[in-house]
Amino acid sequence: MTRSTIRRALFVLTLSFMAISASAKTKYQPLPVRLDHDGEKWAEKTLRKMSVEEKVGQLFMIWTRAEFLNVNSPAYLQLRDTMNKYHVGSFAMTVRYEPPFIYKNEPYEAAELLNRLQSDSKLPLLIAADFEVGVSNRLHGTTGFPNAMAIGASGHPQFAEDFGRITGEEARAIGVHWNFFPVADVNSNPDNPIINTRSFGEDPQEVGDFVSAYIRGAHSAGMLVTAKHFPGHGDTATDSHLGVAQVSGNHARLDSVELPPFRKAIEAGVDSIMIAHVTVPALDPNPNAVASVSPAIVTGLLRQQLRYSGLIVTDALDMGALTRLYSTNIGQEAVDAFKAGNDVLLIPPDLDAADRAMIAAVRSGEISESRLDESVLKILKTKASLGLHKARLVDISALDRTVGSPEHVAVGQQIADAGITLVRQNGTVLPLKKTGTISAGLPYQSGVEVRNRLVVIVLTDDVRLEAGRMLERQIKFRVPDANVIYTDPDLATAMAPNIVAAVQQSEKVVVAVYAAPTAGKVVQTNTGARNSVSLPDASTDLLHRILKASGQKTVLLAVGNPYLAKDFPEVQNYLCTFSAAPVSELSAAKALFGEMAIQGHLPVTIPGIAARGAGTSARK
Repeated sequence: MTRSTIRRALFVLTLSFMAISASAKTKYQPLPVRLDHDGEKWAEKTLRKMSVEEKVGQLFMIWTRAEFLNVNSPAYLQLRDTMNKYHVGSFAMTVRYEPPFIYKNEPYEAAELLNRLQSDSKLPLLIAADFEVGVSNRLHGTTGFPNAMAIGASGHPQFAEDFGRITGEEARAIGVHWNFFPVADVNSNPDNPIINTRSFGEDPQEVGDFVSAYIRGAHSAGMLVTAKHFPGHGDTATDSHLGVAQVSGNHARLDSVELPPFRKAIEAGVDSIMIAHVTVPALDPNPNAVASVSPAIVTGLLRQQLRYSGLIVTDALDMGALTRLYSTNIGQEAVDAFKAGNDVLLIPPDLDAADRAMIAAVRSGEISESRLDESVLKILKTKASLGLHKARLVDISALDRTVGSPEHVAVGQQIADAGITLVRQNGTVLPLKKTGTISAGLPYQSGVEVRNRLVVIVLTDDVRLEAGRMLERQIKFRVPDANVIYTDPDLATAMAPNIVAAVQQSEKVVVAVYAAPTAGKVVQTNTGARNSVSLPDASTDLLHRILKASGQKTVLLAVGNPYLAKDFPEVQNYLCTFSAAPVSELSAAKALFGEMAIQGHLPVTIPGIAARGAGTSARK
């Protein structure tokens, strides 16, 4: 072989390597979100080639669990076949939930499954998720954050921006493009069973500032976001997963309280707005005019008056507030939601019925094909803005460099710390004192005897849950002989005598109450079944007995719902985390033992207890 031949061979090899390298750079999803000329052309060209059935399918978003599935397993084949049969355009990633248990999975499992779905789909898929407290909502090993109200209590919108950025980076790394957050609802009703700590607070302007900051942070990480639940779900007393909630304010009230955060979200460039299943008589007097199927609210108010041109997505169509109105014709639900002005139809209760009804409506002219094309083009352009027409997959090998990094985890903890709020104290309990650490012993053997010097009562919905476990570990690290007692509504009455006796013998008491908004939660009351963030009767009675027996030496720790204290006006020491996330439990332990400054202030008013803005520091 001559030198010239060798040079030519090396040149060809170099070109081949460069081509492979260039290809590798576009193999995985790029991070920036930007719709360029090529993306627009792809969306328009793709739309022209689609049948009515394929267009209708692009409107639907259905569930997929982030779990390992063998490629030939019946579960995966059914999921893949459903996707292809109905030309599904997007998925909402979740995990298995068997109330009261939620089974989180791993980032690698999620990324692998989403990559496989992308590969098996004719068109690229939009993947969404509810990451209201970060990706840790659904997956282990990711960065944990507190609920929005804790961030509101910090008083620093920058924390919301950090929250959005980190969540966006971790979500995009596993293949999720779209977060159903931030919550733009103003939680002005203390009895709201479903928004509560999911809201940044009760002041419309401050809520709007935190919403805007979150959007900025998420966008910096290439994440699509959703402001929800339009036109506002904060002043309701019903869980729309179970029944129809009503927003009763007049036009002036809506304009001054409910709508300002959504206006700020639109100004900040929010990618989508989710419509609530609520009735708003001031906007649509029809008693059956749930907002998600109301043209007056979706098109008239949001699209025309507020001039919002982005994606509009329904709240889940399988929620009880809507399904009961369409029980005799469930497919029509999707048709009416689309006619109202929604672009994306989230979780239809019967996909086949919804698909057939939508196709029939287009064929009959009830829905014009131009109206269908308008929404489908918007969805396709959204996919193109993410670069999905060029690269659908994520680089699974990069997960361990992006997800749950020490830097991310530190920020999540800093945010949780900043939200801790001391509402009341009598100066005799806080801070608690450490009594040393557990000395080394033989494996599987503990040399620590439980005493009643410090008694910790953990009130939860179900003692089998993880609630309180992180708090217990943190307290026993500081006070090894602390007596930690778990109870729930089924056990409270029977355990009450022993608990009260332990409390009476103690030097100090912490009662940690885990009460948080839970979708579809059913509580049996004297007036029937309903959702509630208040304590059940048995737990309430027990807490009153504890406070009566030892109120002066007791700290009531609200690990979630801050309005808890309105039912216990006798409380002398009241500490709020606004969140039951593990990071908030760790923050609570640090606050109880005086290891950090308590700087939070109430972002809401607790009737009869404290006004918005209240907050103090523990005196040593």
